[in-house]
Amino acid sequence: MPKYEVLSREVAEQIQKARQGAILSPMAFDDGQVQRRIDTAKDIATIWRPTFVHDIDKILHCPFYNRYTDKTQVFSLYKNDDITRRSLHVQLVSRIARTIGAALHLNLDLIEAIALGHDLGHPPFAHTGETYLCELYNKHTGRYFFHNLQSVRVLDSIYPLNISLQTLNGIATHNGEIECEEYLPHPMKSFEEFDRCMERCYTDLSYAKSIMPDTLEGCVVRLSDIISYLGKDRQDAARTKMADESLFMDDDIGSINAEIINNLCVNVIENSYGKPYIKLDDKHFKALQKARLENYRVIYNHAANMAKLDTSVKPMMAEIYEQLLEDLKQENKYSPIWRHHINVVNRTYYKRNTPYEATEPNQIVVDYIASMTDDYFIALHKHLFPESQLQVKYKDYFNEDSRKRDKDDV
Repeated sequence: MPKYEVLSREVAEQIQKARQGAILSPMAFDDGQVQRRIDTAKDIATIWRPTFVHDIDKILHCPFYNRYTDKTQVFSLYKNDDITRRSLHVQLVSRIARTIGAALHLNLDLIEAIALGHDLGHPPFAHTGETYLCELYNKHTGRYFFHNLQSVRVLDSIYPLNISLQTLNGIATHNGEIECEEYLPHPMKSFEEFDRCMERCYTDLSYAKSIMPDTLEGCVVRLSDIISYLGKDRQDAARTKMADESLFMDDDIGSINAEIINNLCVNVIENSYGKPYIKLDDKHFKALQKARLENYRVIYNHAANMAKLDTSVKPMMAEIYEQLLEDLKQENKYSPIWRHHINVVNRTYYKRNTPYEATEPNQIVVDYIASMTDDYFIALHKHLFPESQLQVKYKDYFNEDSRKRDKDDV
């Protein structure tokens, strides 16, 4: 029987009272303190477009936002409209974070901006694709690739959108692979400090994994990222018949998606209301840790799926990377990296201090690959290497029907 926790009467009454008075928490980020790289008239807040709504609109209209739709969230190599793509994931993070943020009377526009932009830099084929791209980039440059830092690059460098420091910081620090019992904001004073932090992340692996948001809103998004995928990935595992939901232990936060979201949201609101931090109690934090480890054991480290990617996508990405890098060095402007990437980026009207094509070649290659959807990646490899024996085989809607029919015919 599913079990759903509820807020205490005391906290519920405080929330209701504050809502009636339309009172923001004193810990909420004040729109008036926003920082941007450039002060422009078009970014000035109005009564109907507050400060962070500008960021939300810019993110939604960023050319790379559309590509969320065909990027793997967890389950690659499946043709299945019922499993989560990255486009749905960012919506779920946004919804969960705004639910928590509304209860805590935080800045909901800032929360939405961070949530919608947090995965823009994610490469195709989920975290496995991210690992492959990081290995290639590090081999060539000694630098590391992280999708959260790449999301910042998309909004701050590839497309210099003049996004606020607070939104960019929340995106950079959203690391949903490392859970904390308590999320305490680490204030960041300037873009100069932010730029130094980002540069250090590219070369210092341990530092890159330790950075924390500078607002409570960023902390809420970071935790909501985990809440959004814990149970949802279990649903998808069941839909792909990788693992039935009954295999997961019924722990203190429950085992199914609805329970997990409800119980973690209730607990974080209960333990964070009126506080300068975002927190789970010890019981729920340990249950969250246990659930994540269980997901790794049952889902993320699934040997068969990893083997398929290692023998197909990994060598394909290596071939694509080297070919594109050579095309840049040879200034081959017929190459897709020029026609489909550099020229597309340059068609935008954003002002730049230097032309995008003057960027270090490995970085341009990484920008391009990270922007690709799964299907585009496969099509590009076929275009560049038409005689290659490497190929990706999808499990489509009718594989099981075919196997069943073949068995019946015997």
